[in-house]
Amino acid sequence: MDAIDRQLVELLRANARLSFAELARQVGLSAPAVHERVGKLEATGVLRGYHADVDPDAVGLGVTALIGVVQDSSADIDELIGTLSDMPEIESCYFMAGEESFLLKARVGTIAELEQLIVRLNRTPGVSRTRTAIALSTKWEDRPQTPRDLS
Repeated sequence: MDAIDRQLVELLRANARLSFAELARQVGLSAPAVHERVGKLEATGVLRGYHADVDPDAVGLGVTALIGVVQDSSADIDELIGTLSDMPEIESCYFMAGEESFLLKARVGTIAELEQLIVRLNRTPGVSRTRTAIALSTKWEDRPQTPRDLS
């Protein structure tokens, strides 16, 4: 990745709906050249996809929880990850160092739905126990970072 690729990534992180013509104008290249560069960034996995940024409250998912999962020592990690990925309430899953094997970010509509999710998690083969923190509010999330020069 060169400086222009990093600039394209930054522009697309801020607004993935920018046209190739607008991207080209901002980086000083032609639209076909930008189209080719973006295609390469997609093909190499730098750009993994495009999505709509949806307000969770507006779609009825006003409860956000961070759930630490302690894995049972006899658990098959691939099976556990597969089971967790099948739970639509879990938005993110991080493999952690420390006592908790995973940190999950979950979104649900109500505290009762969160309780049901926690019960399901604790009954999941491979889960020893969980620890849950409920977010009272979100000050920011998914804040785009300026790509660093890794060369």
